[in-house]
Amino acid sequence: MSVFIKPEINVYANHKPNVNHCFSIIIPSWNNLEMLRLCVDSIYKNSKFEHQIIIHVNEGNDGTLDWVKDKQLDYTYSAQNAGVCYALNAMASLVQTKYILFLNDDMYVCPDWDLHLWNEVKKTTHALWYFSGTMIEPNLSSNKCNLAPYDFGKDTASFKEQELLAFCKTTHRKDWYGASWPPSLVSTKLWNQVGGYSEEFSPGMYSDPDFSMKLWQAGVRDFRGIAASMVYHFQSKSTGRVQKNDGRKQFAAKWGIPASFFYNAMLQMGKDYNPKHTLSLKHNLSYFIAKYRAKWIVRK
Repeated sequence: MSVFIKPEINVYANHKPNVNHCFSIIIPSWNNLEMLRLCVDSIYKNSKFEHQIIIHVNEGNDGTLDWVKDKQLDYTYSAQNAGVCYALNAMASLVQTKYILFLNDDMYVCPDWDLHLWNEVKKTTHALWYFSGTMIEPNLSSNKCNLAPYDFGKDTASFKEQELLAFCKTTHRKDWYGASWPPSLVSTKLWNQVGGYSEEFSPGMYSDPDFSMKLWQAGVRDFRGIAASMVYHFQSKSTGRVQKNDGRKQFAAKWGIPASFFYNAMLQMGKDYNPKHTLSLKHNLSYFIAKYRAKWIVRK
């Protein structure tokens, strides 16, 4: 497996701290201007609060770099693809608020998405939490946390915005366990405590469960998906353009268990949230089988 080489990343802060900003939203983008434009526009249009928006521009030769400059957003820039981990950590250096929210550029945030997250932050009496919004996706998958298949478009040209907004007013689901991917919210203090995203997972495969495991090691047990905080995810992935790291093997070697065991047995991903139940790791037969499976994954 080839080593992912970190490109030079430049950092541009265009704003002084604003006391009215609630979250610092970090968005990596790789020549995906139309999606990025829709994503940022949805933040301005559908948010209850003001937020700091920070973009990482990978290459940006499709007009993204000029657009970000024109919008006078805080941003970081690399002439080559920096991958997810390096990009997120670079953007985190520009964060001015107490909360970091990681958002993909192919997401459209739905009305009051931020209010529902903020309400949970205010109600939570401890600091050890990690929250996610709930994705609405056009394609059915093994993901038990999202709402799918609900096809409101595969790109900006086919996007059915009004139909999506009507759907958001009528759909219901319960909060769920297993927050581990965008849109994901964590306190800046916790982000810094665990060192952000692990750059050895570059360009980024399995960096999400690794970050969640670092939070688990720091004492977090409240990994919660907030059902009412909805985003539409176009699933316009750019991972096919990079040589992927073997994140499955890296995770197993680093943590001694498979990522699937962490998600399913420890985070109980996708199950309905019960405030009276605390997530825990049971050292039972399943755990020791998982330890054996991790060794097998590493040796493959």
